[in-house]
Amino acid sequence: MSYEPNGWQEPTLGENLARAGIKRRDFLKFCGGLAAVFALGNQATGTAHAAPVTAEQIADKLSALTKPNVVWLQLQECTGCMESTLRSGGTTVEEIVLNLLSVNYNELVMAASGDAANKALDDTNAEPHILVVNGSIPLGAGGAYCTIGGKSAEQVLRESAEKATAILAVGACAVWGSVQASKPNPTGAVGVDEIITDRPVINVSGCPPIGEVITATVAYVLTHGDLPKTDAEGRPLFAYDQRIHDSCPRRAHFDAGQFVRTFDDEGARNGWCLYEMGCKGPSTFSACPVIQWNLHTSWPIGAGHPCIGCTEKQFFDRFTPFYQTLPDVTGFGIEATAQEVGWGLVGATVAAVGVHAGVTAARRASATRTKVDPPLRAFGDSTVWLPTPTSRRPAHVDDAPAPKTTDEPGKAE
Repeated sequence: MSYEPNGWQEPTLGENLARAGIKRRDFLKFCGGLAAVFALGNQATGTAHAAPVTAEQIADKLSALTKPNVVWLQLQECTGCMESTLRSGGTTVEEIVLNLLSVNYNELVMAASGDAANKALDDTNAEPHILVVNGSIPLGAGGAYCTIGGKSAEQVLRESAEKATAILAVGACAVWGSVQASKPNPTGAVGVDEIITDRPVINVSGCPPIGEVITATVAYVLTHGDLPKTDAEGRPLFAYDQRIHDSCPRRAHFDAGQFVRTFDDEGARNGWCLYEMGCKGPSTFSACPVIQWNLHTSWPIGAGHPCIGCTEKQFFDRFTPFYQTLPDVTGFGIEATAQEVGWGLVGATVAAVGVHAGVTAARRASATRTKVDPPLRAFGDSTVWLPTPTSRRPAHVDDAPAPKTTDEPGKAE
């Protein structure tokens, strides 16, 4: 697989960076970040998805590259994925990553319009190029829901894919259609890999994906000269082979039965687990807890909001309502239910209601039966009890009497 565009006479990336005044130290720091992203999967699972590379090796390979041509399509989407790429928290992406590429066509950020933009697309499509796609492809009404230059999104995609050396579907819309493909899917929206079926499509999922994951996927193709290994959903293993639940800093609270029950309760203030607020972390694969957003400033769960599972296919149909606990939601390749993930019940499958009853009984045993403010029934509350002064574990229980306890804390007779 070659990324040398025919007739391209520009200097190498290293020369471009030097001309732009970017110091080698800064470039190595950026490449070190890429190396860390590539190593994420290896660290999480102990399985090598690719030979480990150092920041120096990545820098040397990238510096020697001439700019590859890129067609960046934006079809039926909201521009959020491009915003994620351009506004990741600093100028790293703009100054370095986009200098990696000759983005000859991207209608959101390019200056050209009309015939000039169409010519840029046609000229780039005539040469080998990397194809990046944001947005779904609506097949309903003969493709009338999304047209560019008088062509349907499907036609634009097929023409752009003909000479593409690598195809990246970036964002939930391009991966499976996202919200517009949810029931009843009035536009007939589908993902890229339902249109392009004769070659691999790398699915960089998320709504939107983390900017650094988008960057790392493009950089992987450039530095390795090949596509990254993927999971069954076509996602790069280096970024999507670990559950959010497994790396979540609130995981200890899940194991201890410490759950947020309303967004303003004591558990929320103390950073307890958001599973009972509808968090889909146990069924969602992404590097969000490790990479985070806005230069590693925060991420949804870190900001107190439950994960909605946006890196998973059909998440809008499978995981809604977002703020309701769905114990029977299963994820690809993981344990039977989210409840079983947390409590280690990997033997015989246990009914979700039985698991919930056991968890509730354990919490009741360590609680003091002191009633407080009326519960919020809209969130599924029935009766709320304050924990004992010596225990910070929540004691949200139903109206059934508490079981007798033994002298050993946390165990019921």
